[in-house]
Amino acid sequence: MFKLGCASRACFQNEILSGLTVALALVPEAVAFAFVAGVDPLVGLYAAFMVGLLAAIFGGRPGMISGATGAMAVVMVALVAEHGVEYLFAAVVLTGLLQMGAGVLRLGKFIRIVPYPVMLGFVNGLAIVIFLAQLQHFQVTSAEGVKQWLSGDDLMIFAGLVILTMFIIKYLPRLTGSFPAALAAIITVSLLAFGLGLDTVTVGGLASIKGGLPTFHIPSVPFTFETLMIILPYAFILAAVGLIESLLTLSLIDEVTNTRGRGNRECMGQGIANTVTGLFGGMGGCAMIGQSMINVNSGGRKRLSGVAAALFLLMFILFASPLIERIPMAALVGVMFVVVLATFEWSSLRIMGKIPASDAFVLILVSAVTVMTDLAIAVVVGVIVSALVFAWEHAKHINSKTYDDEQGSRVHELNGPLFFGSAKNFLELFNPEEDPDDVIIEFQNSRVADHSAIEAIDTLAERYIKAGKTLHLRHLSEECRRLLKKAGNLVEVNVLEDPRYHVADDQIA
Repeated sequence: MFKLGCASRACFQNEILSGLTVALALVPEAVAFAFVAGVDPLVGLYAAFMVGLLAAIFGGRPGMISGATGAMAVVMVALVAEHGVEYLFAAVVLTGLLQMGAGVLRLGKFIRIVPYPVMLGFVNGLAIVIFLAQLQHFQVTSAEGVKQWLSGDDLMIFAGLVILTMFIIKYLPRLTGSFPAALAAIITVSLLAFGLGLDTVTVGGLASIKGGLPTFHIPSVPFTFETLMIILPYAFILAAVGLIESLLTLSLIDEVTNTRGRGNRECMGQGIANTVTGLFGGMGGCAMIGQSMINVNSGGRKRLSGVAAALFLLMFILFASPLIERIPMAALVGVMFVVVLATFEWSSLRIMGKIPASDAFVLILVSAVTVMTDLAIAVVVGVIVSALVFAWEHAKHINSKTYDDEQGSRVHELNGPLFFGSAKNFLELFNPEEDPDDVIIEFQNSRVADHSAIEAIDTLAERYIKAGKTLHLRHLSEECRRLLKKAGNLVEVNVLEDPRYHVADDQIA
C-alpha cells in the first residue's frame, strides 16, 4: 500500500533529517494552535503526531506534512467553550468519517475546478497569514498580563538570531547539499544562544511539551441524537476546511515537485488520521503548507520524511522535552520567514497588468479573504466569483447567423452556449413577427446546458406558436437531446417528429 524506504543511503539520510527539521518546526505551531482552540498543549501535540503519522502513511501525497492547523483550530473554539473538550474529540472522530466518505465518493477530483488565480491567491494569502502569525513572537507578556513589543537589547538579540537563521538557510546550500539548511540553522542558532547565554524567548516559554504516550479514549459524551446535532455542524465544517486546505496544499506540492498526488486517497488518509486522533485525545488537523514547504525544501519527497517527523515529535514529547524547550523561538521564526518568502508567488505581482482584470481581482480577493477569515472560505469565495465572471463573459458570446435555405425556411445558426447566463440574450436574437412561417434554429455550434436554457427554448417556442409559425430545433447534440427528453412536459414546442422530446428535432446527416 505504501513505501517508506529509499533506494539509496543519501535519500534515507535526507528524508530522516528533513523529518527532524519539520518536527522542530511543528512543536511551537501545535502548541499555539492548541491555545487557539482552547485546549491543553498536549492535545495539539498529540494531534500533530497522530495526524502527521497516519496522513503520511495513508495519504495521497508523499512528502506532504499534516498536523494541527490554525484553520481548523478557529472552528473548534466555540465548541470547546460551550460543550467542553470531550465534544471536540467526538466531533473530530465524525470529521474523519465524513472525510473518508468524501474519499469513497471520489470528491477529491473536484479540486481540479479551482481556477489558477484562486490558487495564486490562496498561496499568497497563506504566506501573509504565516508571516503575521510569527509577529506574536516579537511580543512579551508583562507582569500585568499585557502584551508588549520587544524593544532595546531584547529586540536586537531576537531580530539578530532571526536574520542569522535566514542567512544560514539561504547560503549553506551553496557550500553543501548533504545536510538540510533549516536544521543546520536551528542547531547553530541554538548552540550560539546557549553558549553566549543570550536572554531570549525559547520554545519552553510557550508551554511545557513533556507528556506520555497518547491513550485510547472513547469521547465521554452521551451517544444520543442531541449530541449528534451538536457536533455535526462543527464536524462538517472541520471536514470541509481540512479537505480544502489539504487538497490545495497537495496541488501546490505537486507543482513544486513536478509530480502528481492522489486527491481521493488524500481524503481517505485525512479521514483515517482524524478518526484515530479523536479516539486518542487529539484535536485533529490537516495538511500544513508551511511545514510541507520546509520538508520539500529540505529534500523530503517520500512518505518516510512525514513518518520521521511524527516519530521525532513523539520522542520530543516523551524524552527530549527539556532539550527542545531550550531552542530559541527566533530560530523557528527565521525558518518560517524563509517559508513565507518561498511560498509567496512573487511572479503574481509582475503579471498583474498582463492578465485579465477579472483574474487579477480574484487573486487579490482570495488573498484578502484568506487573511481576514480562513482558507476554506477564501477558496469558496474565489471559486464562486470566478464562476460568476465566467458565466458573465460567456453570456455575451452567444449570437446567431441568419439566412434563408432552399426550402424558404428561415435558419438561425446559433453560436455559443445556451445556459442561465445567456438565456436572456438568446431570446433577444429572435423576432417571431418578422420571421417566415417555417423557422429552424441550428444548434450545431451551440449546446443546451441547463434548466434556464430549456425554459428559454420553451418561451421562444410559445412566441412562435402565438405568431402562428412552426419552430424546428436542428442538430442538437446527444447531451442536449437527453436533457430535453428529461425535461418532458417542461418544454412545450410544436411536435413534428418525436413526441417523446416535445421538441421538433430534425436529424440531418
